Amino acid sequence: MRIVLKIIAAPFVILLTISWAIMVFLFCWAELILKFLSGISGLIAIVMLIAGQTQGGIVFGVIAFLVSPIGIPAVAKWLIDKLDDWNDALKSFITT
Repeated sequence: MRIVLKIIAAPFVILLTISWAIMVFLFCWAELILKFLSGISGLIAIVMLIAGQTQGGIVFGVIAFLVSPIGIPAVAKWLIDKLDDWNDALKSFITT
């Protein structure tokens, strides 16, 4: 019975390995673009706050936080790491 489960799990290991590699590649490029956008949004927020447009400054400040490395990209990195953990667990199951 255990060998049947290992045979069933093998295609999922291949699928997870390929999808993880693609996601890491896309994440690296997206993170680079989002860092640039975060800096621009932060500068726009500062300029708007200095100019007296408080509401717009706060909105751009929130956008700058969300696209910064500690916002949405951190959640995406956590999800990619969990996907890799699942892949490692399946590989361990198959090899033991």
